[in-house]
Amino acid sequence: MLIFSFMPVTARAENWESYELIERLLSMPSAGKPLIYKDFIVFTANTSLRKVGIAFAHENFANTYWFKQLLVPQDPLNAPIPPGKKVPDPYKDSGIQFHVFEVPEDLQEVGYRLVINGLWTTDPNNSLTRRDIVSGLILSVVRMPPRPVKLNPLKGLPEGLIFTFNGPPGETVTVAGSFNGWDPFMYELKENPAGVYTLTLPLPPGTYQYVFFCQGKRFVDLNNPRRSYSREGKAASEITVP
Repeated sequence: MLIFSFMPVTARAENWESYELIERLLSMPSAGKPLIYKDFIVFTANTSLRKVGIAFAHENFANTYWFKQLLVPQDPLNAPIPPGKKVPDPYKDSGIQFHVFEVPEDLQEVGYRLVINGLWTTDPNNSLTRRDIVSGLILSVVRMPPRPVKLNPLKGLPEGLIFTFNGPPGETVTVAGSFNGWDPFMYELKENPAGVYTLTLPLPPGTYQYVFFCQGKRFVDLNNPRRSYSREGKAASEITVP
């Protein structure tokens, strides 16, 4: 079975360390042009370069991220190790050092520069460059392909499920449900026109239970005939997002 090791271990490895991405890293025969994988870019350099770092234009080059060495296992040693002999290192240099960058959702183009052995330069493995109009520097560039919009109820995306509540004008109306841990304060509906309160939430596919809160009381959705009941017999409205 293939074993790998990253040294030193990065603090944020859990954000990108998926099986597929690791397999892509391990399958690379040598350092090459930036690799786009889902929401990540893998930057690589040869380990013959003593120290390599990267800084990004969208951060105004304020932070430098140092590449990590990729180690792979040595071929298994079948011969017994004589007494007193040093046990050989089970890992060897893959020839690749790397940095994995998680691209923000709103960033379509990633501009960056490398620092190689103390000198700032463009990426020798990336032929795509442009001049930065602010700093005048020549940047290496990676352009992200179109990415699907991630529906997240905690993000203010315009599309989604519309909740509507009819009640007295001038009230504070909120909605809570299985999509937000039944927090009665997180989502407040907006009144327009008077007495009609609405809120749009971009919920991913699934079945949800919810209720409204107004004047300290709990209300089911009178516009939705579907109901579910808790063990205590409390009713909630239910809806399925396809």
